[in-house]
Amino acid sequence: MKFLSKNIAAIAGKKVLVRTDLNVPIERGVISDSFRIEVLMPILEILRQKGAKIILASHIESNHVMGEQTLKPVAKILAKNFPVFLAENYFPERNAEMDVHLNVGEIVLLENLRKYDGEKNNDEEFAKILASYADIYVNEAFSSSHREHASIVSAPKFLPSYAGLQFEKEVRELSKGFEPAKPFVFILGGAKFETKLPILRKFFGKADATFVGGALANDFFRSKGYEIGRSLVSATPPHLHAFAEPPLYLPTDVVVTGGGDRTTETGDVRPEETIVDIGTASIDTLREIIFGAKTIIWNGPMGKYENGYTEGTRALTKIISETKCVSLVGGGDTVACIRKLGLQKNFTFLSTGGAAMLDFLLNETLPGIEALK
Repeated sequence: MKFLSKNIAAIAGKKVLVRTDLNVPIERGVISDSFRIEVLMPILEILRQKGAKIILASHIESNHVMGEQTLKPVAKILAKNFPVFLAENYFPERNAEMDVHLNVGEIVLLENLRKYDGEKNNDEEFAKILASYADIYVNEAFSSSHREHASIVSAPKFLPSYAGLQFEKEVRELSKGFEPAKPFVFILGGAKFETKLPILRKFFGKADATFVGGALANDFFRSKGYEIGRSLVSATPPHLHAFAEPPLYLPTDVVVTGGGDRTTETGDVRPEETIVDIGTASIDTLREIIFGAKTIIWNGPMGKYENGYTEGTRALTKIISETKCVSLVGGGDTVACIRKLGLQKNFTFLSTGGAAMLDFLLNETLPGIEALK
């Protein structure tokens, strides 16, 4: 895999197709977290300095995007630093109007890639059209590189291809998790147990302590025979007998809602209630297992963050921020919480990826990485 940072001369005066991930949360046309845009700015500045002509390609398709799935709000943000032309149609015919805007210092932004079936279907004809606009391909979309989509794995076949600046940083920093310095603490939250069970199995064998929170913990509660009320669980109960306590730690108390919010022990949830966060005793447990750690990997919030139940995630953020260990964190709500508290400088690395971070830690590669080799 070639890194753009080692081949800067190659982009001078060239048309460069940058696959990025601008799938940002948008509410009523306003971007609520611009993290993925901010980490894109360094490569855009270098491309401009080297006289490159920039084509940005991204998808936008998220439950956090309310309304039309369009990159128009992103174009407005980029336009504060660059002239931007939003190309709404570019397949199956080449968009001749794009050539007018392929100027040094100007950005051509391709509208949502996923409005075309060829993107998700990894259609090589779609990839060829994308590649035909450029001289060089750069992958700056680590957070989408676990997907075998046309712009990720097929477009690099048709152009000289490089990993971007943020992509390189993601690979370098997250690789610290392959053989983490011990004591090592692994913290996993959020939902989608089916996709996270493989990484839980891998790191359970490596970690000195593993804490499972968020909706993931509900499956463990169910396996113990606890009442979980109306809480979110997997459709098919996973086999969890291999996870011994400790080194596995689960919340000992939870915040529940349903006729009012209250904090209760995990075995005392009522049938009409829903678990929405971890409680103060669980936060104390986290503080104890984190104390003295040399490496912490954390992915996923401790509660229903998107519904305003943020206290557990906020408390965990503050605890980790006070340590001196290597701290690698990913997941949209998790990183958003850290940034809202202004504590990002207290963490070793904040990944732009959620699922991509976990897939990389699990497999030590991604389809997008293999495509660049």
